[in-house]
Order: sequence, then structure tokens, then C-alpha cells
Amino acid sequence: MELWKLLLDVIVLLTACLIVGGIFSRFGQSPLVGYLLSGMLLGGPGSIRAVKSEHEIETIAELGVSLLLFSIGLEFSFKRLKDLGSKPLLGGVLQVTLTAMATAGIVFFLGLASKESIAVGAMIALSSTACVLRILIEKGEMEAVHGRNSLAVLLVQDMSVVPLAILMTLLASGGGVAGILSDLGQIVLWAAALIFALYVLVNKLAVWALGTLTLERNRELTVLLAVVTGLGSTWAAHAVGISPALGAFIAGLFIGSSAFATQIRADISSLRVILLTLFFGGAGMVADPVWILKNFHIVFGAVFLLVVGKTAVIGFVFRLLGQPVSTCLATGICLAQIGEFAFVLGAIGLEGKVISEATYQLIVSTAIVSLFITPFLIPHSLKLGVRIASWIPGASGEVDRQSGSEGFHPDAVMVGFGPAGQIAARALMDHAVKVLVLDLNHDGVKKAREFGFEGQVGDATHPEVLEHAHIETARIVVITIPHQKSALEILGHVRDLAPQAHVVVRSRYQRYTNDIVMAGTHAVFGDEEEIGGRIARYIESWKNLGGNLGETGTEE
Repeated sequence: MELWKLLLDVIVLLTACLIVGGIFSRFGQSPLVGYLLSGMLLGGPGSIRAVKSEHEIETIAELGVSLLLFSIGLEFSFKRLKDLGSKPLLGGVLQVTLTAMATAGIVFFLGLASKESIAVGAMIALSSTACVLRILIEKGEMEAVHGRNSLAVLLVQDMSVVPLAILMTLLASGGGVAGILSDLGQIVLWAAALIFALYVLVNKLAVWALGTLTLERNRELTVLLAVVTGLGSTWAAHAVGISPALGAFIAGLFIGSSAFATQIRADISSLRVILLTLFFGGAGMVADPVWILKNFHIVFGAVFLLVVGKTAVIGFVFRLLGQPVSTCLATGICLAQIGEFAFVLGAIGLEGKVISEATYQLIVSTAIVSLFITPFLIPHSLKLGVRIASWIPGASGEVDRQSGSEGFHPDAVMVGFGPAGQIAARALMDHAVKVLVLDLNHDGVKKAREFGFEGQVGDATHPEVLEHAHIETARIVVITIPHQKSALEILGHVRDLAPQAHVVVRSRYQRYTNDIVMAGTHAVFGDEEEIGGRIARYIESWKNLGGNLGETGTEE
């Protein structure tokens, strides 16, 4: 009978998540916040108690966490890290370290014990990967500089969950320095044994058993491999006293480098959605809405300090890496919340008596409120960054003035010097044309100078940067940045400052072409159209060289 009660509670919770999440999506907000709200209202302290199996659902939700960590391991690759660039990744490492240290120092000064302060710092350092990336993708901000920065920081944070979980376990173990070192050595030994066992299972036994099968006809076997490996590693890690997060992550790494990785990523996606929904619903049940209302001044004060503090730390980190103040602040605003993995770390700390019930309730409440406001902050992050930067002397419209090109009056201006810009610039290399390149990336400016052009590091969405570049003398302006909103903003400034210039704009997606044309460009080239045209021309040349197509359109 208890099983049927649990099943009914799961159905009720998922139905509420579907309805409330759908309402949030309808108004352009993240459905994940709707899942949290559903959990807060239906189960746990201060709710209407429509769901009474909150402890059992929390147990099920832990599977969602394990599967999420498993999927992170699946997606992890050194190529992905390399594509993001070293500076954003360094920014991620500095962000986690500085945020954790600063938070620990502040709460220790306010009276918490040293272990509890370290635990709180670890929880506050994490942002919400699921919420932030979803909103950035929906709003078309992933190609913006602050979007790429956010992705790099979130990736580093995801990887840091494992060592932070180990840290939380060590704090819970108690003892002095010798005891902690002993526990750490035990964790390393058991982790090495787990790694060896997974290597044998995935790289030897699984390849031997499944390597000769046709996966299209045996899809269930790859799902079983993922479930057995992921959940088995999670259980094994828990059984030997190390973090289950570590076991799940390592399993994902091994599967992700196997021949079955692509198929497994696709096959477990639906299961991950269900378990992740239960996780957010279960996380919502931890918070007490009545407690939040009674202590709203404390909770909202904590949220305010969280948003301001994380924005300041992240902005400082990326400013150290040479990015404009507005971009640094926009990145900080995107990541100014407490993420879902803080619930996981908090559960470890609460179970090990590292943090108190009161501290845990405050952090959970702060996290949920911060996740509520995140969908409203991210779409306006760049505007807020520009507005705040305008209040800082010398930060608005900043440009790298060490380029020696202050008196340079260009004939052509190129905004953005990535691969597309470099290809387009070849048409200007053999002519007596004075070319100036504006790019936010120092590497892009360096590449421009290798081409023989003048280069400046600057944010062309600021009219001051374009004025400093003497764009009024340009006969042609080429905008090649992939971020559509920024391209439109730059196009508007160019039309105002250099109405005589011939303007060419790159459009990443075909659906934005009409908007760019209406904004006043002379020519627009869409990535999708150009790729489609090149493929069509290749097919035509292949046909002319003797390629044959059958009547059904398939190659004979």
C-alpha cells in the first residue's frame, strides 16, 4: 500500500511541475523555478501537505543528482575545454576559489564555526547550470561574450562539485589535521580502486560483450550499460565511504570516452529530465514558505548580498583577465544565484552535522529566492552591466589605448575577428586600404596585427569606442560577431556615426536576417544560408562529375 501512496505522490508532484512549469515557460521564464515552487507548495514544512512522501521523493531525487553528475561526466572532454579558451576557464577556477574564501571569511566573522563557514562558502560558490544555460540558450545569449564566460564558469563549477563534496565529507569526518589526511588518503585509495574497476568494466568487459552488436537493434543494452555503470558506481562510492558524486562522475568520464558514448547520451536524456524534475521538486520541499515569509527581511537581505557579492567577485575576476567592465558585470549577474548542487553539498553537511538546521534553512531559502529572480536578471544582464559600468569613471566605452592607433583614420572597420572575420579580411589584404579591427578578444586583435591591420580591444556596442576608432572616416564597416542583439546595436551606432559607410553584417541564424536588413545594412550574409549554398554547390559539382541519384533520392 505504501508503494501506491508513493506512486500517487510522484504523479501529483510531476503533474504540478508540468502545470506550473508550463505557466512559467508561457511567460518566458525557466520551468525549473516552477518545479521548485511546486515542491514548496505541495510538500514539506509550511505547505498544503498534498504530497506526504517527501522523504521518499528526496531519495528518488538523489538518483536524479547522480544521473546529472553522470551526464556531466559524459559531456566532459578536453576538446570542449579548449574550445572555450584558457582565460574563461581560469576565470571559473578563480571564481569558485575566491567566492568560497570570501564567503567563508564573512560568515566566520559573523560568528559561525570554522568548519561551518567553509561548508557555507562551498555551497555559495556554485551557480545553477540547469537554470542559467537554459535561459541563455532561450534568449540567444550563448554566443555573446558574457554567455561564453558563463558557460566556462559553470563547466568549472560542475567539475568542482566532486572535490567540494569530498571536502564536505572530510569536514563531516571530524578530527584534526592528521585525521583529515588519513581520511583523504582513504578516499584516494578507494577512488583509485573504483577507477580501476570501471576501466575493466567499460573498456574491457563492455567492449567484449557489446562491441560486436548492432546498436540500432539492441538499444536497450546501451541503456542498461549506462544504468548499471552510473548507479552501480554511485552505490559503490557510497558503500566504501566516499562521495557518491565522485562515483557517478568517474563513471560518466569512462562511458563518455567509450564507443557507446553518443548513443548513451541520447538514450538517457528522457530519464534525466524526469529525475531532474523530481530533484527540483524535492529541493522545493526542503524550504518552508511560511518561514521565508516570517523572515523575509533576513532572506531578502541575504539574497541582495548574494547577488551583489557574486557579481562583484565574478566581475573582478574577469576584469583581471582583461575584459571590459560591462561584460564582466554581465557575466556576474548571470551567475549571481545559488545552484542546484548546493542542495547536495548541504545535505552532506547537514547529515554530517557540519552545518546547523538554521543555517541550512537560510541557505536553501536564499537559493530558491535567487533562482526565482534569475530568469528576470539574465535577459537584462548586458544592459545592467552597461548601466553600472557607466557609473564607474573610465569604465564606460573603454578601449585598449595601448594599440598606438588613436590617430589612425581607417578606410575599413571590421568588428569581430574570429574565423569568419579573418576569411572576409583576406579581400582587404592586397589593397592599399587602411583597416582597423575592433574585437573584445586580445587574441583576435593580435591576429589582426599579424594580417597587417590596426587592432584595438574594445566593445563596439558602446558608441564611444566607435568614435575613438574614427569610424566616421570609414567607407565600409563589416560586422562579423555572431551575437545578433549586439550586431543590431552596433549597426544602429554605425548608421548614426557613419551614415556614408557601406555596412555588411553577418547573421548567425537565418531568422534574424530580416531584422538586420530593416535596421539599415547594405548586405547581410547568413551562416545557415551560406552553408546550405555551399552544400548545394558541392552536390551539383558531384553530379556533374558523374554522381548518380536514384529515383528515391538516395545514392545508388
